Amino acid sequence: MPVPAQSSRDVMEYDVLIVGAGPAGLSCAIKLKQLSHLQKRELSVCVIEKGSEVGAHLMSGAVLEPRALNELLPEWKTMDAPLKVQATEDHFLFLTKNSAFRLPTPPPMANHGNHIISLGYFAKWLAGIAESLGVEIYPGFAAAEVLYGENGQVMGVATGDVGIGKNGEPTERFTRGVELKARQTVFAEGCRGSLTKMLFERFKLRDGVDPQTFGLGIKEIWEIDPAKHRPGLVQHTIGWPMDTRTYGGSWLYHWENNLVSIGFVVGLDYENPYLSPFEEFQRFKQHPYIRSLLEGGKRISYGARALSEGGFQSIPRLTFPGGLLIGDAAGFLNVPKIKGNHTAMKSGIVAAEALFDNLDKSEITDYRARLEKSWLWDELYGVRNIRPSFRWGLLAGMFYSAIDTVLLRGMALWTLRNHADHTQLKPARACAKIDYPKPDGVITFDRLSSVFLSNTNHEEDQPAHLKLRNPLVAINTNLVVYGSPESRYCPAGVYEIVRDEKDNPRLQINAQNCVHCKTCDIKDPLQNIDWCVPEGGGGPNYQGM
Repeated sequence: MPVPAQSSRDVMEYDVLIVGAGPAGLSCAIKLKQLSHLQKRELSVCVIEKGSEVGAHLMSGAVLEPRALNELLPEWKTMDAPLKVQATEDHFLFLTKNSAFRLPTPPPMANHGNHIISLGYFAKWLAGIAESLGVEIYPGFAAAEVLYGENGQVMGVATGDVGIGKNGEPTERFTRGVELKARQTVFAEGCRGSLTKMLFERFKLRDGVDPQTFGLGIKEIWEIDPAKHRPGLVQHTIGWPMDTRTYGGSWLYHWENNLVSIGFVVGLDYENPYLSPFEEFQRFKQHPYIRSLLEGGKRISYGARALSEGGFQSIPRLTFPGGLLIGDAAGFLNVPKIKGNHTAMKSGIVAAEALFDNLDKSEITDYRARLEKSWLWDELYGVRNIRPSFRWGLLAGMFYSAIDTVLLRGMALWTLRNHADHTQLKPARACAKIDYPKPDGVITFDRLSSVFLSNTNHEEDQPAHLKLRNPLVAINTNLVVYGSPESRYCPAGVYEIVRDEKDNPRLQINAQNCVHCKTCDIKDPLQNIDWCVPEGGGGPNYQGM
């Protein structure tokens, strides 16, 4: 049945609307309300979140540098903050296939004074503070559309309709989405947000800057033998199992209650289409040093998420009529530090100050000017050349990074350029296949059992939220030329090639498995896949990630 003509959308109006309840969005909301109370000025602030609850879609290592938190909430230590484990020791290891060699810890990776946290728990805590200040927070609200005014300015967003069947027709569950309108809309969607991607194109926000580059982070939480647990220990590794041409590395953070956060990041500018980041992570866990830590333990959580690695030279134009970008939507991750939550929070704080002082303006251009005067800008500028240097290979990248960090102190007179990840794949015929071992079900696992631990769920009777611009490209280019790389780079088993009785191939999309990592939207060689929001509340339901 068609959508009833009289079924108009409800409208909610605010002064400021924030899309995304991560550390950036919540920090922005808290700061706005702090300023509102301080100046005794009424200000309505709303945060919407596509996850089923705040934190459900958040995943990070995570070691938190509290610099921005100290600025936002100076009394946080008396507020029962979920920062219980302070980093006490750093190990930086170079792995070969069977050995581990400890190297000096690079200065940006020193973690004295930082805290090992769950980003999900941290966000829930921030959300509670925001609500106590009067912020309205609505989880399960998946922003599917940007609303524009007569002059082309952003007016807010609309959530997607609920109850559309796979055939595109309304079902008995059908409910229209909601229009949320605001004087200013803040996009805090995180890495590769679907609406942010549209804004880049509409307002040409990426003109004149380098392409954004990305990594895929895959994470598990293990409960390990108490005799092996060292609360506060922070470990990072480079080297095996990555070849010297592929950027990647791991983390192991000893958290509380015998828990260890273990994860692996692969730069999405890798060249070999046979590479599987998920399988590289499983292979990494078989290293004797890592396996000895995990043996006797139990895997309790799994997740995956892309992260923005382009840094300073990939920062886009941050404002447009009616709105602005904060957090990882703008690409404020500090790659050498392996941290982005403190910079995300700082961008939210600065944005709030600019919004509060300039709310009646069409475009808050003062936001970028304020950022450029902040420690966030200096921090990203100082490390701008480190990640791009690894395109020369592991050893050359390490050598350059040491010179840049220690001798030049980030003040080189040159800036290395970034390239788009999707342009880097080589044809399959030019690459060697990679023989990954089968999972043992003890230390290593398959994709589907891993997705099960992510608590991923989508309403089955809805259109797939992963869209192919041209279905023929998946076969004629991706399969024929690149050997179907989407079947390997997806960490959730969403994409697979199936064949009919005549051996004709077809790309099958198992959208119900999607953990919202956005890798397919990033890495597809012809940019043929668009990740769109499913019904609100769908996707992973991470606990403690």
